[in-house]
Amino acid sequence: MSQILRPLEYVIAWIMVGWHHVWTAIGLPEGSGWTWALSIVGLVVVIRIILIPLFVKQIKASRGLQLIQPELKKIQAKYKGKTDPDSRQKMTQETMALYKESGTNPFSSCLPILLQAPIFFALFRVLNGDSAIGPLTTTLRAQLNASTLFGSPLSDTFLGSDQIGTKILTVVLIVLMSASTFTTQRQLMMKNMPASALDNPFAQQQKILLYVLPLVFAVSGVNFPIGVLLYWLTTNVWSMGQQFYVIRRMPAPGSPAEKALNERRAKRGKPLLGLGATEPAKAETVEEAAPSTQRVQPKKQSKSQRTKQSPAVTPKASGTSSPVPAVEPEPGSPEEAAQKNGQQKNGSQKASKAQGRPRGKVTET
Repeated sequence: MSQILRPLEYVIAWIMVGWHHVWTAIGLPEGSGWTWALSIVGLVVVIRIILIPLFVKQIKASRGLQLIQPELKKIQAKYKGKTDPDSRQKMTQETMALYKESGTNPFSSCLPILLQAPIFFALFRVLNGDSAIGPLTTTLRAQLNASTLFGSPLSDTFLGSDQIGTKILTVVLIVLMSASTFTTQRQLMMKNMPASALDNPFAQQQKILLYVLPLVFAVSGVNFPIGVLLYWLTTNVWSMGQQFYVIRRMPAPGSPAEKALNERRAKRGKPLLGLGATEPAKAETVEEAAPSTQRVQPKKQSKSQRTKQSPAVTPKASGTSSPVPAVEPEPGSPEEAAQKNGQQKNGSQKASKAQGRPRGKVTET
């Protein structure tokens, strides 16, 4: 174990000594506990900057797991009650295919925590060691071992010290560490998870971890030195601030954080993002497609206008025809004069026929 952590101890020593030179250059005492405490804070800053790509991957993985929960529930319901090996294998294959299709890896969300675990143990060995490590010379080692914070050495633990001040300081750091862990997890669940993702096994596990992790840290924290507790607390505060920024700027679709972001963008006159941008468009489409039910009052028209607008009746397919209504010409128009002339001709022709018709025979008396 020591051989595995040895290279990491050198890296931590280089970073801490570098920050120690920075703080002493601006006037802080070399052997002050605050100088070495700030060096530990600087170590957190460097490590967390290096882990930013993994943190982004963790956020994407957590968001992807939230969004595919409905599909996972369908797969679980499909094979519910089936305990044979074939069914279990098919369920595993379909689950892994869903992870691959959505680009989600459930283990990506654990990478930042897993990678920081060796750093905790390496820092523990650096604080409790007696020999020089790389740039941490014998003189600097003596200053680090003699440095105190509120009268308590940075290498002291709750169980390994009889001083009341050390016990009080470690308890305060453990409480702050547990509270920051709880706040970070609660912020992720309450603000950056859609309502559809809160009712599934993954969300239930998150709720359990929300209360279990602070208890685990509280129990295990009594065995860690003050310097490691300070590193842990600073890491949690960094994670909380970084997560707050990501949730505020890039919330999960359908989450309360996205709704708050769209409200802020609407006040500034900016276009909406995510699911909020599609809802107004759908509402406008439905509103445009809805037929108008308002009754239009007909306008008063003359007889000639009504005859012009009346449609012609086409004959039926059976061969029988229906009379086509005659269209009356407008008064004073050439069509009306031609119609009158035609009527006069028809009348004169009927009269001449009537005059030339032979009358009945005259009987002789």
